[in-house]
Amino acid sequence: MAAEMNDLHAEMTAWRRELHAYPEFGFEEKRTSAFVAAKLREFGLDDVTEGVGGTGVVGTLKRGTGNRAIALRADMDALKIAEQSDHAYRSRNPGIMHACGHDGHTTMLLGAAKMLSEEGGFDGTVRFIFQPAEEWGKGALAMLDDGLLERFPFEEIYGLHNMPGLPIGRFETRAGAIMSAEDNFEIVLKGVGGHAARPHWGNEVLVAACALVTNLQTIVSRRLSPTDVGVLSVTELVTDGTRNALPGLARILGDARSFRPEISATIEKQMRIIAEGTALAHNVRAEVTYTREFVPLLNDATLVEEAFAAARTVFDAKEVHVADEPMTGSEDFARFLEHVPGVFAFVGNGKDSAPLHNPTFDFNDHGLLYGSKFHVAIVRQRLPSSA
Repeated sequence: MAAEMNDLHAEMTAWRRELHAYPEFGFEEKRTSAFVAAKLREFGLDDVTEGVGGTGVVGTLKRGTGNRAIALRADMDALKIAEQSDHAYRSRNPGIMHACGHDGHTTMLLGAAKMLSEEGGFDGTVRFIFQPAEEWGKGALAMLDDGLLERFPFEEIYGLHNMPGLPIGRFETRAGAIMSAEDNFEIVLKGVGGHAARPHWGNEVLVAACALVTNLQTIVSRRLSPTDVGVLSVTELVTDGTRNALPGLARILGDARSFRPEISATIEKQMRIIAEGTALAHNVRAEVTYTREFVPLLNDATLVEEAFAAARTVFDAKEVHVADEPMTGSEDFARFLEHVPGVFAFVGNGKDSAPLHNPTFDFNDHGLLYGSKFHVAIVRQRLPSSA
């Protein structure tokens, strides 16, 4: 068995590095999807359907006579980040890289599909969902809109994400909120630009924009209860000015994170009040666009206990932990949980791993088998075989 696992790990490492070398942005994962579909057919799955939600792939594996079905999900897309590494398998696609480890997530699920197809050990149906465009927050919705639940029904769903800073062989999750909602905003300030030497001849917007960026920080510090979790970050300030010309247009962009709809609503309301007030004080106009891209990720409490039990058969029991607190990052796996119960969990990518979304990030291949074995364990636990 050890030799077989070593062989599988070597094979999975090769898959992962192939995927890493050819990253693709959301809804453009044609090569990745084709790779995944070819592997699933090679493993002998009962059905492999491509093009679900654009570039998504769903594999189906049935064993026994059980009528229950569960789903396992991995994301496939990469980010528009230029990779800064000297790996032999570094990105061949300029300006795009797997900076979040989706290459590893895809590989872990492929490894689980191979093990379950060869070994069985469960009674029922497993759906292997390979999702596009997670980074956009649009891929899960696209698959759902394409009839995922009707075409490939399942009762529960499970997903994994690597986590830098956690040691290899660590498993963490928690009941209830584990990842936040993400709202995006754009505030456009409109005034009258002009010569930098004569600001009094117009109503330039840069001073107003700088004031607004500062004023927005009072939403979390002064408008939310200290016991509520909220984050508001301005990430871009763009104007049409130049070295000697004051701008007449400024765009302020960013995002907000929260765990409850009422907190999101408060942030939006206060943002509109502050934007309009700041604009009025500077004699310019403000237009606010506020959208909700990700919903909070809420794990099912009962299934979290099932996930912990399965994890203890794979990881050292001392390395199976309840996550201390929710993360303010977001994940569109949450969209599936609006329809069926499930669990999202984290596996360690190493204490010395570069952060997610960093140009030097790389998924740690030593963690591949842990993820695959967890997928297999939860399937066998939730779809027990009488054999």
